[in-house]
Amino acid sequence: MSEPLAGIIIGSRSDLELGRKAAEALESLGIPFEITVASAHRTPSDAVNYAKNAKSRGIRVIIAIAGLSAALPGVIAAHTTLPVIGVPVSAGTLGGLDALLAMAQMPPGVPVAAMGIDSARNAAIFTARIIALSDEKIHENLWNNTAAGMQKVAASRSELGSLTQAPESAFEEK
Repeated sequence: MSEPLAGIIIGSRSDLELGRKAAEALESLGIPFEITVASAHRTPSDAVNYAKNAKSRGIRVIIAIAGLSAALPGVIAAHTTLPVIGVPVSAGTLGGLDALLAMAQMPPGVPVAAMGIDSARNAAIFTARIIALSDEKIHENLWNNTAAGMQKVAASRSELGSLTQAPESAFEEK
């Protein structure tokens, strides 16, 4: 596998399932990645050093997955100029809303692109869109993935059974 272009960092082992979803999506788009665990609270120096070293190691985008107080994406963003995409985890009594707000309400100068709660796949697609700005092969992979999704939705119209359906002409560009 090529050197990783994307880094996935999860705050704890319990976030691994979302890390896997992001990894699967990156893999399907042909983006080499790496994944690790570092906690903003329990191993803060590891999180900071990962952020500081990522660019020199060839990483272009970091996906940071965290729940509850969700400090991880902000800590990463505070120590790198790379784009950081935060994925809030549905955890705790607020079901991830606290994590989403922590990511979305970063102070000026420390931006984190916040995805929806548990939206690891969207984080990977957003990562691909950033990398595709300077990588034509990733752009092509991303477009093919988008086109496949469009075809899947259009094909699902045939599964509406006996309900009165809109004619195909309803979807033609005029």
